[in-house]
Amino acid sequence: MAGIWIFAEKREQALELLNIGRRLAAKTGTAVSALLPGNPDAARDYIAHGADEVLLLPPLAADQSCEAYLPVIVEEAKTADPDVFLCAATPRGKELAARIAARLETGLCSSCIALNYDEGGKNLEMERIAYGGAAIQKVTCLTRPVMATIPPRTFEPVTAEAGREGHIRKLPAPPPSRVRVLERKVRTRETRDITEAKVVIAVGRGFEKPEDLALARQLADALGGEIGCTRPISEENHWLPQELCIGLSGIQIKPDLYLGLGVSGQIQHVTGIRNAKVIAAVNKDENAPIFGVADFGIVGDLYDAAPKLLQELKRGS
Repeated sequence: MAGIWIFAEKREQALELLNIGRRLAAKTGTAVSALLPGNPDAARDYIAHGADEVLLLPPLAADQSCEAYLPVIVEEAKTADPDVFLCAATPRGKELAARIAARLETGLCSSCIALNYDEGGKNLEMERIAYGGAAIQKVTCLTRPVMATIPPRTFEPVTAEAGREGHIRKLPAPPPSRVRVLERKVRTRETRDITEAKVVIAVGRGFEKPEDLALARQLADALGGEIGCTRPISEENHWLPQELCIGLSGIQIKPDLYLGLGVSGQIQHVTGIRNAKVIAAVNKDENAPIFGVADFGIVGDLYDAAPKLLQELKRGS
């Protein structure tokens, strides 16, 4: 076994990949190498968090995109021949991983949510959500390196270990590319990033008009949380921004508490809350699918239940 490679654009995503990378390395008796784009100061931090080797990618020019690293990474992979290559499943990470896999003529498990090493068969079994969240697909890749993209927040970040030693090696500069970045525009967020929220109040079709979302906002404020929504609320009604849409085609959240108000609980939405520690729901339909995954549920009208919950929270404080 030659080793486990990880690549992520951001530190927090890298620490999550280092977590699963270290676990796989322990089972296979190999080392973990982290590809770090253009930030040599962070190399020691990556080593403290589990990397045995940091492969430094050179800084990019202003007119270069992350894809400029493609030939450098591919050539290094052909030489080092890693066993496993994990990339963060960001929009840019997914594109880069697919192009690397094509050039290495290997398979790629996209949006992988679990990895298990079969010591008997010496195979890595990967799991991903299929059929709109209705099933879990198990994938085994027979070529190398075994590649997978991992959605952010699938694994907990690894903790630092004092005194860890590792190697730092600089990779060559990428060759000239015919692709240039002409302009960069920063997308302005209309809301906070709810993927970091400890409490999320999700609103669904049970709300009759946009003004009534104030009920959910008051509950979120009382609990120190944020508001999310189902796709109909953001895509059809346009009551909330798209970045608050939770589900298979939206964002994945991992709060300590998720409370769905008027959320039916279709599988596409439930896929986005599967990692919540506690799931609670209010719905007047006792047969709503959300109750099948909820730890706590109230069968009742949200317009009656939400004010009472808010009253109890204020009384408790």
